[in-house]
Amino acid sequence: MKKRYGGQRIRVYLAFLSLLLYILAKISIDIYSGALFIQQALGWNIYVSIIALLGITALCTVTGGLAAVMLTDTLQFFIMICGATAVMILSLKEVGGYENLKIEYMKAIPNETLNSPNSTCGYPREDAWQMLRDPWNSDIPWIGFLLGKTPASIWYWCADQMMVQRVLAAKSLSHAQGGCLFASYIKLLPLFIMVIPGMVSRVLYTDEVACASAETCMEICGSSTGCSNIAYPKLVLGLLPAGFRGIMLAVMLAALMSDLTSIFNSTSTLFTIDIWKVFRIRCFKKEPSIRELMIVGRFIVIVMVVISVLLIPVLKDMQSGQIFFYLQEIGSYLAPPIAAVYLVAVLWPRGNEKGAFWSLMAGFVTGIIRMILDWTWRSPPCWGEDHRPAITAKVHYMYFALILFVVTVLVNIIVSLLTEPPEQFQVIRTTYWTRYSTVKRPDDGEPPPYEEDGIELENTESLSNGAVVEIRKEVSCCKKGYNWFCGFDDSVKGRLENQKYEDRLKKINTLKQDKRAKIFLNINLVVILGVATFCYIFFSV
Repeated sequence: MKKRYGGQRIRVYLAFLSLLLYILAKISIDIYSGALFIQQALGWNIYVSIIALLGITALCTVTGGLAAVMLTDTLQFFIMICGATAVMILSLKEVGGYENLKIEYMKAIPNETLNSPNSTCGYPREDAWQMLRDPWNSDIPWIGFLLGKTPASIWYWCADQMMVQRVLAAKSLSHAQGGCLFASYIKLLPLFIMVIPGMVSRVLYTDEVACASAETCMEICGSSTGCSNIAYPKLVLGLLPAGFRGIMLAVMLAALMSDLTSIFNSTSTLFTIDIWKVFRIRCFKKEPSIRELMIVGRFIVIVMVVISVLLIPVLKDMQSGQIFFYLQEIGSYLAPPIAAVYLVAVLWPRGNEKGAFWSLMAGFVTGIIRMILDWTWRSPPCWGEDHRPAITAKVHYMYFALILFVVTVLVNIIVSLLTEPPEQFQVIRTTYWTRYSTVKRPDDGEPPPYEEDGIELENTESLSNGAVVEIRKEVSCCKKGYNWFCGFDDSVKGRLENQKYEDRLKKINTLKQDKRAKIFLNINLVVILGVATFCYIFFSV
């Protein structure tokens, strides 16, 4: 965004918005999900479980950084896939296979409902086996899902720091695209290894998972709005033998820790680079040192975790206690303007900084108003009365996301047309139409950030043969421990490694690809699009 539009305010705002989304839609949900599993498995208090989960995760993140996060993510990926696949196979075997599951699921009605003839709660949805559902009277209207959920997904998969930093760590453009395609293949699996076992859980533990009154739900899971969140933990703990339960507990915690470590690392990067650095330069006219950035990064993670924990009581009662729908809601409030601004920036060279910034402001205000309304008048459970205003009760949040996306694009276009066009050099290699341009930009060759901190070898001495020798100074054990904790390496080796990293970034700053690799990647892109389309049709007809 800085290359495309210039200035700092869009960059700072997007960093702030990402941090807000991390608190509302990532950290709080991951913490609650992990604590819920620990609570179900060990019977601990929910907040004791939270402290235990955060302690283990912090140990992995604070002392590691992105390299440690990516290595643990890779290892935990194999553990999660194998463990979840085993649970799926065992659960389907327990209910007599997939076809029998379709029959038994529609019969999974809690005894509380059967004993109360006038009750309408506890019945499975008639469209439970349809992926694309009625556009007006369903929980996931297919038009809103395809057109409204897409902008939120563009933010999550294409513009979120947590995802982008992994792509930028690739050795080349082909490696980055290959990693994205591999992830898209893996992303097909949750339908089978998470959704289907969850449906099996309702069949096997109907009275608990499908509780039909506030009192019963409160007694079972501690939430007065529903207990569907305990479906997977309940299945694992009730179906698997003792030894396998421990393995699956490790699998679930590995999945949540993997996500949390990634979020913590991205949070630290976003705040220190895009907010704290700008603040220090503007207010104190001096760039912060790497050591200072390390400390600030650790501190902001702690602050965001505390805020996220305080939000957990709110999260438990949103969207009838269903985490998935709460997550989709938050994305629909805040993410569409980000997708709109990026798409306009890439596809419309006439768009300028003022149009982008004020469209983001309009989108943020509109989204926050809807979020406040939904948090004030919450969606009631089946047995509750609906007192919501029409704007929230009648306009589904996915349709709201579509409206918000369109409004943001229109404001961007109107403001851009009413103000001066961007500088000609700002669209060089920053739009789809100019991505292969070879024209030199005035800002090409800018020194990488923190160059003076990264490669200037202060405590060194050059010998006559050109070699560089480090002048060792005595460092106390406390300072060594502090540097290790913050991941700070001030030695010659650490600084030279940083220089090698910067040199590598210069080499891979190109869109050129091997023709064979490009053909292979494009074939896989077509295949994955075809498979996804087939799944939508197969599970909707």
